[in-house]
Amino acid sequence: MTDTEIRDDRAAGRLEAHADGELAGHIAYFVLAEPGPALVPVHTVVRPEFEGRGIAGSLARELYALAAREGVPVAPLCPYVVKWAARHPEEAPVADPELLRAAKRYVAAHPEQW
Repeated sequence: MTDTEIRDDRAAGRLEAHADGELAGHIAYFVLAEPGPALVPVHTVVRPEFEGRGIAGSLARELYALAAREGVPVAPLCPYVVKWAARHPEEAPVADPELLRAAKRYVAAHPEQW
């Protein structure tokens, strides 16, 4: 298993995984402001040469840990993060349905960002 370093690039809206000195993958996300603050992961990407090393899971775990440290929920729209959260309910609290609806409205109103 490769040592993986996870870095939050909030300005770029990316939680990045670096392995072997290279960008191995990322979760693209944004910070939802209304109806309350939340981190909203939109998609997860792992470069093919890094697949099968647990990179995506490490990113999802760190996203939820980051949200917990900041005291905000996660409203996952990314299919991978949704599945990961379902498998790890002890680390990934269920998102409020209103936050999910608001996140979907934001994405629909800003398709150029995704």
